[in-house]
Amino acid sequence: MDELDYYQLLNVEADASSAEIRRAFHVSSRNFHPDANRDLDDELRARCEQISKRITEAYCVLRDARRRKAYDARIAEGSCLRIQLAEARSAHAEQRKAERSGATAQGRQFHGKAEADLKAGNLAGAIQNIQMALTFEAGNAGFKAMLQELRERQKAQS
Repeated sequence: MDELDYYQLLNVEADASSAEIRRAFHVSSRNFHPDANRDLDDELRARCEQISKRITEAYCVLRDARRRKAYDARIAEGSCLRIQLAEARSAHAEQRKAERSGATAQGRQFHGKAEADLKAGNLAGAIQNIQMALTFEAGNAGFKAMLQELRERQKAQS
């Protein structure tokens, strides 16, 4: 049981939609919920309760896109097959922070310069610095969004 990842536990593919995950959860929970198995002896009922808790844990992580993304990243790293909800939230918060201010020293440096230019009213300087930040972190969605917003502001001022 502890060797199964959440997808295996719910018997769905890793690219399953949220509707498929919800259906799989409901099927699994009906089969293993302790109330559905009250006729079993105490040992088997306790085992069903453990399975039910793991199924619920899997569903709570996989139904939320942010938690699921953090879990998938952890699986890709070859880390543990389980993730605590607080840990998933924390991983997402770290990712958002990296998107906003940068994941590399150079990205953070140029992002900071862009922010300082904005405060000083230097829109062209801010655009130039955020473009430099993007050269170090080409995939940073936060930087891309900031650049787009700055360009729209510049266009509106012209």
